[in-house]
Amino acid sequence: MADTTGNTQDTGAAHEPGPRPRKSSWKYIGPGIVVAATGVGAGDLVATLIAGSNFGYTLLWAAVIGCLVKISLAEAAGRWHLSTGRTLFDGWASLGRWTTWFFAVYVVIWGFSYGAAAMSSSALPLQALFPDVMDLEWWGVACGVVGLVFVWFNKYAVFEKVMTVLVGVMFVVTVYLAIVVTPNLGDAFAGLLPVLPDEEDSVLNTLGLIGGVGGTITLAAYGYWVNAKGWTDAGWMKVMRLDNRVAYITTGVFVVAMLIVGAELLHAADIALSGGGKGLVQLGDILADEYGTATAKFFLIGFFATSFTSLIGVWHGVSLMFADFVARLRDRTGTKGEEIASGRRERSWPFRAYLLWLTFPPVVLLFQGEPFRLVIVYGVLGAAFMPFLALTLIWLLNSSRTPSEWRSGPLSNAMLAIAGLLFLVLGVKEIWDQPWADFL
Repeated sequence: MADTTGNTQDTGAAHEPGPRPRKSSWKYIGPGIVVAATGVGAGDLVATLIAGSNFGYTLLWAAVIGCLVKISLAEAAGRWHLSTGRTLFDGWASLGRWTTWFFAVYVVIWGFSYGAAAMSSSALPLQALFPDVMDLEWWGVACGVVGLVFVWFNKYAVFEKVMTVLVGVMFVVTVYLAIVVTPNLGDAFAGLLPVLPDEEDSVLNTLGLIGGVGGTITLAAYGYWVNAKGWTDAGWMKVMRLDNRVAYITTGVFVVAMLIVGAELLHAADIALSGGGKGLVQLGDILADEYGTATAKFFLIGFFATSFTSLIGVWHGVSLMFADFVARLRDRTGTKGEEIASGRRERSWPFRAYLLWLTFPPVVLLFQGEPFRLVIVYGVLGAAFMPFLALTLIWLLNSSRTPSEWRSGPLSNAMLAIAGLLFLVLGVKEIWDQPWADFL
């Protein structure tokens, strides 16, 4: 994304020389690949497939806008880390104790529920590929433990390389499928015009597609991955912005490819998919009937890459955030980017404690199903996080906490405000739709 700060350096006051800007180069790309891979999970691909199957290419423009919104959010998180040298949680803590309480409750309950969902989603394609090996629940446990061991014993550099390979698999599979189903390019270009489907709740369905294109808390983790890469000051700003564009162009390719599959393969045949990861297993069966077993297995490999990158991405990124959260509570001083870059956080006991929390307590949910009230609380907290992220970034990046050179300009503020409003509407709907009568 272009420079969205809209500010030039203030010449009215003396400034210390800033860090020397690094030249923007493709060889530095890394955190963007990680955030793209983590943010696009099975649920995002199914939601896009369902949009394509229901509306054809009509909502292609909404998928593109979703990528632009997330570019702005990730850019803002990265800009905070680089311009201030402080972590995002340190910025949140400066806004008041309420942010600490919100994050503490959110990260515990969210991690418990997400752990089960991520393990189950990664297990589905493995069970479809190897149906006679073991039950779905044990595949899920195996995926969680493999993710735990991998993140526990490897630092960011290895983690990034593995994520890049898995993203390559995702990319090849999704683009291959989009080509195989033979897209109607005329209809696809027409879908870039902002038109709403002529159906009930079309506005909310459109907003849901925009809001679901890749990433929740992983957008907040982006700044931590930027630091873990070794980018710790404003000299890396151009590099970070190029990296961020790559992240959401990659995300856009995944989403557009799956929308094409939904429009061409499912819409014309009026085939409805189930929600969640089961919808992708169902798609594998459809592909086997239409294009043969080899294509179906190739797709299931891509499905596994999509789900497992989300699992290990959260295992690493959110554990890194939790480690920063605990460090801030313990010493009451702000964490610098250099501390994240050193790798010490990845070897700390809070990092590994949260890894264990993501892996083992959720196993209970794999075998017993999620308790009803937990599902509702999880839905409410999840609905609240994205408005929280967007609005706190506006607050932080327009205050004296951020050096004047890097404060948000009109474009950045407009995009963050749109994101905040979008997620606020979706959050209110999510909370409203919860079965509160049964909860009480």
